[in-house]
Amino acid sequence: MALWAAPAGAQQIEPQEFVLDNGMKFLLLPKTGDPSVAAGWLAKVGSVNERPGITGISHLFEHMMFKGTHTIGTKNYAEDQAVRERMDAVKADLRLEELKLQERHRRGEIADPADPTHRSPRHRELLEEFNALQQKERDLLVKNEFDRIYTTAGASGMNAGTSQDFTIYFITVPANKLELWFWMESDRLLNPVFREFYSERDVVREERRLRTESTPTGRFQEQFEALFWSASPYHWPVVGWPTDVEQITRDEALAYFDLNYAPNNLVAALAGDFDPAEARRLAEKYFGRLKRNPVDPPPVRTTEVAPVAERRMVAHAETNPQAVVRFLTVAEGHADEPALTVLGALLSGRTGRLYKSLVLDTKVATAAGAAQNAQKWEGYFQLQGTAVPGGRPEGIEEALLAEVAKLQDAPVDARELQKVKNQFAADNYRRLTDKFFLMLQLLLAENTTGWQALNEYPKQLEAVTAEDVQRVARQYLTPETRTVILYYTKKGAAPADPSLQGLSDQERQIVQQMRAQVQKMPIEQATQMLAKIEAEEAGVPDDKKKMVAAIKAILEERVKKGAQP
Repeated sequence: MALWAAPAGAQQIEPQEFVLDNGMKFLLLPKTGDPSVAAGWLAKVGSVNERPGITGISHLFEHMMFKGTHTIGTKNYAEDQAVRERMDAVKADLRLEELKLQERHRRGEIADPADPTHRSPRHRELLEEFNALQQKERDLLVKNEFDRIYTTAGASGMNAGTSQDFTIYFITVPANKLELWFWMESDRLLNPVFREFYSERDVVREERRLRTESTPTGRFQEQFEALFWSASPYHWPVVGWPTDVEQITRDEALAYFDLNYAPNNLVAALAGDFDPAEARRLAEKYFGRLKRNPVDPPPVRTTEVAPVAERRMVAHAETNPQAVVRFLTVAEGHADEPALTVLGALLSGRTGRLYKSLVLDTKVATAAGAAQNAQKWEGYFQLQGTAVPGGRPEGIEEALLAEVAKLQDAPVDARELQKVKNQFAADNYRRLTDKFFLMLQLLLAENTTGWQALNEYPKQLEAVTAEDVQRVARQYLTPETRTVILYYTKKGAAPADPSLQGLSDQERQIVQQMRAQVQKMPIEQATQMLAKIEAEEAGVPDDKKKMVAAIKAILEERVKKGAQP
């Protein structure tokens, strides 16, 4: 569930809501006196909406949507279009040559279909033409013009993200530049141009290498997800399987865009200083140009089958010994979700049962936590712990399950339960003061159960009883629904990065990914991100402070290097 919901008893969030004739919904939260507007829109499509053969296409669109339009990003649109059309034709011919090599490989005639020595003269000729066309395309580009228009106008924080359940685009603009946002965002939906399509597939492939293949546990985590989700489309990674990403065609991309980026599958939100009546006029003027798709995207059809036996996985990685235990539970909006969320909070954090037992009392772990992870169509509850150097992952698994058993055997104390509820209310209230997070949470909630959940969910958390917690722990956290991965330290592994000590495996991956991104980040963006973290540092939950501190240190190092002569 959303982290930034309104605490029970607090003033309710009541955005102004309207829907254009083409089906696009807008949520408005005006706040007089704030000189800027946090603006974003969300496409109700993520990796869960893909199919085998085009996995990763949702994430690929996140990249392509910044490549410009008919008027932005090119020196000569007509010539640009002609080059792209010829590239598609050459790529189709290249695909036929590649299929011949794959067939030879299937028959055992060649060892590696990617080996250049096996290419035919026609294959080499096509590659030469294709490379020349790519260079011509680059010569026609106006690089990063979309971003430059925004930043010149004083906008900041432009970014996007793809998850299993959605793709989101957002930015903060000066209040007097709101019409620019309406034009820019509607234009890239009305007149998208997927420039650098084939080279961008390579960029995504490199991103996968950095995020998954080059991290200590990335490939194991990917395999664990595929083991846990045996039927559900949550089975494949957001970044996609490598062979799919490498072979997605522009025609497949256009068809996917027409269905999933139609206005009847979009929602936008604004929070800040603006006139709602003017915002509606601008929405109708600009986004009203988008044509509704007569076919709505279909809901996810394939759901996870009920597990009947425990599944286990063992991995040897360059990491400290650790255990991850996951149970199939419920999706976002389910009646049992609040109780499972409270259960996770009772076990997590510096004052949670897992930290007290595994880290402070028995000293078998350096970190431990738990959480209910409710997604749009499915959900799971996860326990994880990292052993002290030289420790045993089996011992961590046993200790994690022992704490669960205590909650299954006896209701939680009323005072301990209320303490967790108070922490929810305090954390949520602090985050409500930021218009950017408000905008994000409106979009994320609307994508699943509706924005009204931001008002209702805190009440549902407050209503959770000790009996509810005990019941869901017994009902969902069973051996049959359990999937386990045990990590052993790989022999000869390099010493652990001291900045990652005490972090969970997921947190370490986040920090490592952030380090790779920050190294390539412009100094101005790193400085802005560092300032934002410093401003919000006091409100970070206790169990996330170490991770945030590690990210802050990475940004400080980048800013310091950037300032050096």
